[in-house]
Amino acid sequence: MRSRTSLTTACQAQRPADEGDPPCPSCGRGTLSTFFAVENIPVHSCLLVDSRAEALAFPQGELALGLCRECGFIANTRFDPAWRDYGRKYEETQGFSQRFNTFLVALVKRLIDRYDIRRKQVLEIGCGKGDFLALLCELGDNRGVGIDPACVPERLAEAADRIQVIVDYYDERYAHVTGDVICCRHTLEHIPDVGNFLRLVRRSIGRRKNVLVFFEVPETFRILREGAFWDVYYEHTSYFTAGSLARLFRACGFDIDELYLDYGNQYVLLTARPSGGSAAALEIEDDLAPLVRAVAQFRLTAAKSMRTWRELIRDRAARGDRGVLWGSGSKGAAFLTTLKLQDEIEHVVDINPYRQGKFMPMTAQRIIAPDELADYRPDYVLVMNPIYWQEVRQSLRQLGIKPDLLTV
Repeated sequence: MRSRTSLTTACQAQRPADEGDPPCPSCGRGTLSTFFAVENIPVHSCLLVDSRAEALAFPQGELALGLCRECGFIANTRFDPAWRDYGRKYEETQGFSQRFNTFLVALVKRLIDRYDIRRKQVLEIGCGKGDFLALLCELGDNRGVGIDPACVPERLAEAADRIQVIVDYYDERYAHVTGDVICCRHTLEHIPDVGNFLRLVRRSIGRRKNVLVFFEVPETFRILREGAFWDVYYEHTSYFTAGSLARLFRACGFDIDELYLDYGNQYVLLTARPSGGSAAALEIEDDLAPLVRAVAQFRLTAAKSMRTWRELIRDRAARGDRGVLWGSGSKGAAFLTTLKLQDEIEHVVDINPYRQGKFMPMTAQRIIAPDELADYRPDYVLVMNPIYWQEVRQSLRQLGIKPDLLTV
């Protein structure tokens, strides 16, 4: 386990390629020039941490975001694959949120109707806890295979007759496992060698031209423009805009059918098929020049955002105000560790029962259920994702408390 030292944040200037910038794993032509760095951050933000002592001793790593000016791909150039740990203690599901489930149902219905995904074989790479795959199989009368080391098969008991689960990482060993539809949601950002990964997916399809591929990843433009330092974390080793994602797919032998943003413009969604060589580039793909400008501004916007939030929370703590974060996942972990907040925030709230009673990595706040707020009576609640603001407000009303409600 790596030693725990004080957290520091450094915004580094871009370096010329001749100083050893690593090659781009997406296009293979450019290099990754560092534009932002953070030291001593948790190497995982969604692992369940059972005790305060374990949280305080949580292993740490370094993050350095590098941009490829050839294709727009951004990566954590300090990522160490040795820290990869996506097992049963990795708890990432958003499926306990009504707001998220509304989005998920609408997405699945849209895919089924637009692409006639009915009575098909579906493969999901990185299926998580299987919510999306189970819904796609149920609503489309499909059968599925889910591959993910963090999947917990007993949580898919109701869908066991439709879904086969492989509790493992997807690699060459499973190239023979394929389907009429191949899905991969919020997994590609965890993979450092994105080019080789997508070429493996393409090889698994072979000569079949009618296979539909659906990918979903976090959208990076919003992070850069907002200075959203809380959306930058160690295990997200790869960052995409719509354009950089499309360029990767085209380079790996796919034609893009749809490419759009959803969920408050937080996600990029892409559907594609094996290349026929006739698909024209979409307007949304032309984003390289504005991306370079956004990267150049990120150091300033992130630093300003850090100062603003650090001062606000410390000022309220100095006045004796009780504050809690709502959302114990990656955003909450990045927010707390980047700002070095421990005593200023005592608790973090989460509606996921599997996360309740656990602790935040490094900063060691206890994760509590919303019901506990009725006794704790916070003066303010900071919602880590504004898309859940209405859902959180309704929960607080039901508890009969009226704290100030803030969002990042």
